[in-house]
Amino acid sequence: MKWRLIPPIEASGMIQMAIDNWLFIQHEKGQHPPTLRFYTWSSPTISIGRLQKQWPLSWCNLTWEKRPIELVRRSTGGRAVLHQGDLTYGIITPINNRKTIDIYQQICQFLIKGWSALGIELDYGIAKRGHIHNPSCFNTVTVSDLITSDGSKLIGSAQLRGKQSVLQHGSMVLSTDKTLFKTVFNQAAPWSIGLLEQLPKNCCLETIINILIETAKQYFNINFISQPLSSKEWQDVIQLSSHLKL
Repeated sequence: MKWRLIPPIEASGMIQMAIDNWLFIQHEKGQHPPTLRFYTWSSPTISIGRLQKQWPLSWCNLTWEKRPIELVRRSTGGRAVLHQGDLTYGIITPINNRKTIDIYQQICQFLIKGWSALGIELDYGIAKRGHIHNPSCFNTVTVSDLITSDGSKLIGSAQLRGKQSVLQHGSMVLSTDKTLFKTVFNQAAPWSIGLLEQLPKNCCLETIINILIETAKQYFNINFISQPLSSKEWQDVIQLSSHLKL
């Protein structure tokens, strides 16, 4: 099977969410192949889960280093995520009749294998009582999350399911500023936020992405066609992004 691999994109939260939504819509229509992409955020952003109805009013006026912190709505579930110094992955693939948690765990296997190759062993989390009331995604753990051996959450994922397709994307915390994290959530940052410092000195973002691409290729038994977004696709994405404001 051939999947599309979209080269890494750094862009605003509004654009990143629009790209994921557009890819999902096109796959749902049968007009686009399964896709994998990795991306980063051009400025600090808080993404709000699809069903999250409440968040602090102060988030609407937050700034960091004299720049406003963007606030965007995800099409997927879960709680708020601070995107700054993290790496995000996105997969759009055909859906099947299995339970949501089974699909999470099937997709997450390539992340477990990739991070194992980097020397970090991960396992699925266990939901704790009261986690649903915590506004911070990364200070809560569910069965769809991936945690380190000491219980710290490294990867939080969320899904949107359609009739034919599933979009799963998630954030891998690497070097998020701990002061910023506390400013946003009024909570101490999880240990995993400093994980990049624990990796070998020659391990950069490009290395992490390349290893995860290779493990995805092996695990899903697929070949990738690397293809950036075309001019027409960018036009569609920008048009869609105008409808995603909170």
